[in-house]
Amino acid sequence: MRIRQGQFAYLPDLSEEELAAQIRYAIHHGWGIGLEHTDDPHPRNLYWEMWDQPQFGVDLPEQVLDQVRACREAHPDSYVALKAFMSTRHRQGVMLHLLVQRPADEPELRIERQQQGRRQGYTLTRAF
Repeated sequence: MRIRQGQFAYLPDLSEEELAAQIRYAIHHGWGIGLEHTDDPHPRNLYWEMWDQPQFGVDLPEQVLDQVRACREAHPDSYVALKAFMSTRHRQGVMLHLLVQRPADEPELRIERQQQGRRQGYTLTRAF
């Protein structure tokens, strides 16, 4: 099973133009944009490495795309995610989350179900 995280996870990877359109959407709404990367895509790994500082008040998608390219170049064998944050006085949260890079050799994950009576548990392991 391929790693599925964020919006559009079941669609083919976004082109540069499609990614720029999503960034324009985030800029239009005034959201801050940040990049993160990891080599451990386990769903319970919530804390990826941050790339540079989140960008607030960006005017052009090219500013963010330059950072995406730099992160991809520095971490060619990692997952790279773009997140757009809304941060207002009474409301904060991730409004957009996209994987913008996957490693060429993506690990396969397997879900195993354990059942004892009415109790069920699941274990996620890497398939080798």
